[in-house]
Amino acid sequence: MKNVKDKVVEGMANFAKNMVQPLLYVAVIGMILLLGIILTNSRITEALPFLGWGPLPFIGKLIYNCLMFIINNLSIVLCVGIAGAMAKKYRHHACIIALISFFIFLNANNLTLTQTGNLAEMGMLGLIGTGQASVFGIQVLDMGVFGGIIMGVVTGAIFNKFCDAKFNGYWQMFSGVRFPFVIMIAVSIFLGWGATYVWPFVQMVISSLTNFMSDSGYIGLFLYGFLNKFLVPAGLHHLVYAPFQFSEMGGVATIAGEVYTGAMAIRTAEVAAELPFSDATYWMVFTFNNLFPYLGIAAAFYTTAKPKNKEKTKAMLIPLTVTVLLSSLTEPFDFLFCFSQPLLFLVLSIISGISVVLLKVFSLPAATSGGIINVIISNIVAGYERTKWPFMILLGLVVAVVTYVIFVFLIKKFDYKTPGREDDEEEEGTTIAKTDAEKIEEKTEEKGTETDAGDELSQAKAIIAGLGGSENIVSVDCCFTRLRVELKDVSAIDEKALKKTGCSGVVKKSNEVQVVYGMQVGEIKNAVESAL
Repeated sequence: MKNVKDKVVEGMANFAKNMVQPLLYVAVIGMILLLGIILTNSRITEALPFLGWGPLPFIGKLIYNCLMFIINNLSIVLCVGIAGAMAKKYRHHACIIALISFFIFLNANNLTLTQTGNLAEMGMLGLIGTGQASVFGIQVLDMGVFGGIIMGVVTGAIFNKFCDAKFNGYWQMFSGVRFPFVIMIAVSIFLGWGATYVWPFVQMVISSLTNFMSDSGYIGLFLYGFLNKFLVPAGLHHLVYAPFQFSEMGGVATIAGEVYTGAMAIRTAEVAAELPFSDATYWMVFTFNNLFPYLGIAAAFYTTAKPKNKEKTKAMLIPLTVTVLLSSLTEPFDFLFCFSQPLLFLVLSIISGISVVLLKVFSLPAATSGGIINVIISNIVAGYERTKWPFMILLGLVVAVVTYVIFVFLIKKFDYKTPGREDDEEEEGTTIAKTDAEKIEEKTEEKGTETDAGDELSQAKAIIAGLGGSENIVSVDCCFTRLRVELKDVSAIDEKALKKTGCSGVVKKSNEVQVVYGMQVGEIKNAVESAL
């Protein structure tokens, strides 16, 4: 029987899992936005005159303006994306219902404000400071992304509960997916009306929380950086950075006559307008900790490995480190030690918090999102004068060295069985990645228990078997790096079999298991679904 704590943690994990699905697209948008900025940035075009040729400036404006429209209207993306991610079947219907429900919600909110005489009047700065905003031309309470999140969650929950409803006779037309749609019409109207009474108080709470983080200065930044790393194993770190990146918690700014909400939109607009960075940009630098500390950790693991295991350890660490550097996705690396040596992961989280503070102390608002190539290009576009990015890289190398020294000390002090130091080739909680040659050798010795990494169908079948068989699987999903599977019986999984399919970690949560594969998890998920 689950206690209240377990239910809360499970609910938060499920929410984070569903929210990350639409955020996958936002990450891609952020990278492509960089191209639009390059083609429209006056400093870049002055240095590279050919970028001003013919249609290129117009193409740059098209890319920038079209994608910034998505960033500035992320609420509807989250609404549709979360509902689709939550739906256990008929996902396209869930998305359509969420889209329609969102517009009903907006209109109900607008009509209630009008009827009660609470519709704000435009001032010198438009609707800034009134607590209201224009969303798709409809003046409503400014709920930012939270309106979309709430509507997405409610739609997904109601859709799952009633999508299989059956009626007879005249009422048969309301059977199936049409019944949750009927319910959502009423619910959307109710929520749009109710928000006008409830949300002003929520705005006060959000404002207080934002002021606390801002007023607490370095303490707030430390907690932000610490939690963004510490909560990775639980998959809850999305709940920390997303509100600051995409809502008023990350700031509100008027740039070139346009209002931007959230740290990501503000920083992108400041880069495009060639303005100095505001303090909101420091809510965007937490990914600094997804790059440099891992150079130190990899070096520490290799240095402390037993001599006979150094080659195997190096073969495992190099691809993981390269993945971190090129994509800033750290979860496959994190799962090598976050559960087996939690003290090391706690230390890494503390280093992460301190690093964010140091970026602010030294006034280094350099771009840190994406892989190292994206970081360098982004900072070159923003300009040395604004970012001082070479000093950010220097600070990163210092952090890498400090991390290395601390990790080596702790590993030797407590004789931690980090990669290359375990007594056996594999020990519970630690996975040593195998080379292709080793996999083939093991496959020869244990026919039917190992998979060929190049055979997606064989790998998918092995994953299904490791999860207790197809009859044990309720649903399959994924986030950036993890295959997330809901099971009937978690005790039926075979962790050793799953590790042989190429995963770097297995996490059990109630009736869900998360299997960490890295960036290729999308293809693995599709293969598993096809095999099922």
